[in-house]
Amino acid sequence: MGKFQTYETAWCPGCGNFAILNSLKTALEELDKEPRDVLMVAGIGQAAKTPQYISANSFCGLHGRALPAAVAAKIANEKLTVIVDSGDGDSYGEGGNHFIHNIRRNVNITHFVHDNQIYGLTKGQASPTSKEGHVTPVQTSGSINVPLNPVLMAIAAGAGFVARGFSGDAKQLVTLMKEAILYPGYAFVDIMQPCISFNKINTFSYYKNTVRPLSEDYDPADKKAAILMAMEEEWIPTGILYREDKLDFHRKHKLLKEGKTLIKQEQNQNVLEDLIQSFI
Repeated sequence: MGKFQTYETAWCPGCGNFAILNSLKTALEELDKEPRDVLMVAGIGQAAKTPQYISANSFCGLHGRALPAAVAAKIANEKLTVIVDSGDGDSYGEGGNHFIHNIRRNVNITHFVHDNQIYGLTKGQASPTSKEGHVTPVQTSGSINVPLNPVLMAIAAGAGFVARGFSGDAKQLVTLMKEAILYPGYAFVDIMQPCISFNKINTFSYYKNTVRPLSEDYDPADKKAAILMAMEEEWIPTGILYREDKLDFHRKHKLLKEGKTLIKQEQNQNVLEDLIQSFI
């Protein structure tokens, strides 16, 4: 049966979250990870329920606040495999600020975003990635906001690993997830998926007709090419758009680069008294 078990969910039948959850389970199994060594972190949303449906350690926090908790856990215990698994509203809307600044820090965590271009938990209002003109029960005349391009933003902000997947291509998605988990730094994967209940535009058929894997001769080390690919509008490129080897947070930090986890650092029992004395 494997080490990782999945549990009954509250998702709608046909939701892309099922395929993403199964791909994640497969990726962790193929990497021979142990459930006790994996921490799944999320905020609020339908996609953010993912950590509750898989047999690993989990933390579900405030809306948009998954990244701070994940970063803190990884800094405290580098041995953990820390994965943020959440949605486009949680990661790019409420969590947009954390998204940008964790790219700058480059803490060694993996960030999977279920991007269905809608708020599924709160009944279908436009999300940061909804197209202009997208009519919803809230945006009754159509969204007037310019949609966010998360992969373009991530590349421009300096992320070392930026990829895009599709819930309907499990083989590619498992490979992308494994590569992202193994990447020594912040790894970001935007995963296109349908929301059958509230998004009647970006359907499974829509993705099947517009998603196309990157060619075998594509070079993910070419940043300019990656930016152009991220801006592609005629079709949706999937695969590793950009990859760059760079020092992660632990390797740059004076204390953490020694390889000792913070949970095992010697504790100064008089830290409060010493702090008070420093101000006298």
